[in-house]
Amino acid sequence: MENHRSLCPVNLMVEIVGDKWSLLILRDIIFDKKRYFNEFRASEEKIASNILASRLAMLEQEGLISKRPDPSEHKQKVIYSLTEKSIDLLPVLVESMIWSLKYEPVDPVKYKPALDFIAAGHEAHEQFREELKRIHLGG
Repeated sequence: MENHRSLCPVNLMVEIVGDKWSLLILRDIIFDKKRYFNEFRASEEKIASNILASRLAMLEQEGLISKRPDPSEHKQKVIYSLTEKSIDLLPVLVESMIWSLKYEPVDPVKYKPALDFIAAGHEAHEQFREELKRIHLGG
């Protein structure tokens, strides 16, 4: 068993995705359909290459993403995919978006797609989860 600060459910989640970048990387895969290293680098938060590489490796080690050679590109280029474990974080991301909308100055024009997604409701979110599973898990 790994050493954890505690076995509290909140602590266990924070130990995996509580850093500054991990949820943003997952956001990029889930909502922006990014799959490649340079696509993540192009995100507006401007993550440094070394930190991105470290976070991608950690997310893979924790079972939140997988990587494989890109079949349509040179074999050194890899494509990242979600796992069931990361797809199951979708409700957490949705609730964090709702919280931000309530308490923080979200740009309603720039992030209209996110607002529309939230407004679509639970049934649409479940359909989106199924679409993510088809795309990333092949199921």
